Amino acid sequence: MIAPEPFFEPRGTPFSEYFRIRALAALGHQVDLVTYPFGADRDIPGLRIFRSWRPPGIRAVRTGPSAAKLLLDLFLFFKALGRGLRGGYDLVHSHEEGSLMAVAIQKLTRMPHLYDMHSSLAQQMDNFQFSRSRLLAGLFRFFEKVALRNARSVIVICRALYDHAAAVTDPAKLTLIENFMDDRPACLDEAKVRALRGRFAPGGERVVLYAGTLEAYQGIPLLLDSMERLGDEYRLVLAGGDPQQVEDLRRSLAGRGLQERVVLLGRQPAAEMPALLQAADVLASPRSRGTNIPLKVYSYLASGKPVVATDLPTHTQTLTPDIAVLAPPEPAAFAAAIARAAGPEGRAAAGRAREFCRRHYAPERYQELVAAALAKAVPGSGAA
Repeated sequence: MIAPEPFFEPRGTPFSEYFRIRALAALGHQVDLVTYPFGADRDIPGLRIFRSWRPPGIRAVRTGPSAAKLLLDLFLFFKALGRGLRGGYDLVHSHEEGSLMAVAIQKLTRMPHLYDMHSSLAQQMDNFQFSRSRLLAGLFRFFEKVALRNARSVIVICRALYDHAAAVTDPAKLTLIENFMDDRPACLDEAKVRALRGRFAPGGERVVLYAGTLEAYQGIPLLLDSMERLGDEYRLVLAGGDPQQVEDLRRSLAGRGLQERVVLLGRQPAAEMPALLQAADVLASPRSRGTNIPLKVYSYLASGKPVVATDLPTHTQTLTPDIAVLAPPEPAAFAAAIARAAGPEGRAAAGRAREFCRRHYAPERYQELVAAALAKAVPGSGAA
């Protein structure tokens, strides 16, 4: 498995990789993961982790395209190629731009390729505002087509991505697997939840929580604009972002007059997230660009807490007004939606959302879908 991300870090694609590996292990398979030289090891039966060389001066990598990532991908490719040429593998399973590396390995070794497509590579260029070059965007579209057409099996994570891939390759190769798995403990530490409530809302204020990266496409400016329109009885907690992003945001809060009403936690360990979700009154997903469903949405829905989100395709391919409070990506409308989510409307939707998750997002169903995608690449391999 080729994972061009830090594994493991508590953010979108590494979470997805983690749950894919767990499902593969449960099916009886062994996985050699080739990944970046950053991240925390995970003890999963049958998993071995092989990390690529770290170039001097690079100690971390942010989400999305970057010059550092291009350099890391070069060394990751050589590491993956070395593993592939050793032989003994039944399948090469790639994530994101690792698909391009997998195509080369596929051609050299004749191994079948399963492409785990978490996003459109070309669309990432726009989401992260990496480059406005039409030539570069066209090159990424070409690479994406090559990966889709050479893979025997393709996993897509949302309906919009399914439609995008189906226009390029045979739809029979596609398996839609929403990233609905989570690691919630059976029992929460209620004392921790109460302590968090006391920290965030010492006066009994209503707590709005956002969990995720602080990239521009996530809609953080919309969320802050909305907070300016809500009264002092609301507090906002932002759990995510690298240290520089957090510091930049902290400086901007004073100009908005929000420094006393916004708590910046930075990136949090995955183990802390269940308590943080339960300490909130409203869970917000203000994403303003893109078409992929934010991974956080599934944890939000399963938490039993009211969810407020923008009524854009990035959300509405899964979220409906029955299980979430939806609003246009406009500050006044989104602020009004937060207020509605904090009341009876939000609580009723949260109850329906939890039942929706129970019916549609069982762990057994996730494992069945992973097995189905695997069998398309290597017939008869659904379980080892």
